[in-house]
Amino acid sequence: MPPLSLYIHIPWCIKKCPYCDFNSHKKPDVLPEQQYIDKLLADFRQDLIHVQNREINTIFIGGGTPSLFSAKQLGRLLLEISKLVTFRDDIEITMEVNPASMEHGKFQDYKDIGINRISLGVQSFNDKHLKVLGRVHDASAAKTAINEIVKTNFNSFNIDLMHGLPNQTIPEAMDDLQQALSFDVPHLSWYQLTIEPNTFFHYKPPTLPKEDALYEIETSGKEYLLSKGFSQYEVSAFSKSQTHQCQHNLNYWLFGDYLGIGAGAHGKITTAKTMAISRYWKTKHPKLYLVCNHTFIDGDKGLSNKDIILEFMLNALRLNGGFSLRQFSQYTNIPNQEILPILQSLENEELLCINNDNVYCSAVGAKYLNEVLEYFM
Repeated sequence: MPPLSLYIHIPWCIKKCPYCDFNSHKKPDVLPEQQYIDKLLADFRQDLIHVQNREINTIFIGGGTPSLFSAKQLGRLLLEISKLVTFRDDIEITMEVNPASMEHGKFQDYKDIGINRISLGVQSFNDKHLKVLGRVHDASAAKTAINEIVKTNFNSFNIDLMHGLPNQTIPEAMDDLQQALSFDVPHLSWYQLTIEPNTFFHYKPPTLPKEDALYEIETSGKEYLLSKGFSQYEVSAFSKSQTHQCQHNLNYWLFGDYLGIGAGAHGKITTAKTMAISRYWKTKHPKLYLVCNHTFIDGDKGLSNKDIILEFMLNALRLNGGFSLRQFSQYTNIPNQEILPILQSLENEELLCINNDNVYCSAVGAKYLNEVLEYFM
């Protein structure tokens, strides 16, 4: 059976950012914290059938802006969940944080309830770009929050940074990286801004850097991070050491199972008896979620072997280290013989490398990952 994680969704933000396509909503004047936590617990109890005697390896509290919720209520949630399932001894518990929602001492409160990893949504240290992105914090607030995180001494923390921002120059993108590294950050999520459907930027597209500038930003940025001791272990994830890699995201990328609770949360589950794999998703709008009584599930879908192979490759080939054939057969219940002809064809075209049991993209394959994935469609 694959390892098991838990994702918890908090759907409210101070305001909706123009690039965001996540299930997030402008917060009401009074947040229904206690009511929502009660619903999360009821939601989790319904999902207990999927645990199947496994430990919870990682928890990720995302959003939205989870740091709008108090440590008291989130602590109650984690405590009650821990009474229902077993947490792995070295469980990683991550919470996403917006610098604008933090007050002095709040990080220590979160650490005291068991959160041991923070993911801080900085996006840029340039106030001009933060304003265009619709962020409610400025560079000063971001730096204050990072200093508080460092002082609180979490096991690890991550800074989210975007590049390829509207009218961003190459020096500005590099300055963002340099400022982030000045805080001795152990993990960076550094990704290019993309215009997603059903966002404000989709309806009113901003002026983005040209392709040659985007290529220069990405190439120079990666070279800089590598020169500073970072390793790139996924398309947009960089860590100072293996111990600082995000274990929750690694479970996603390596096709592990995960429960999803909260408005619009998704889960992926393997059934022990049959090894059938399915996905489910919860009631999306917070107002509807808060009045759910009998079930929180809005829909589910069993995956065919073709679905499973494609989804596995979509995730695992994002990793620089790729995946093992043993892991593929163990987590999918599909014999390796079913994918070996495609893998060997890609190896012949020098898009994949097969080293004993290990399969990963070549440098060319990583550059043309979408073309590699088409072989599995």
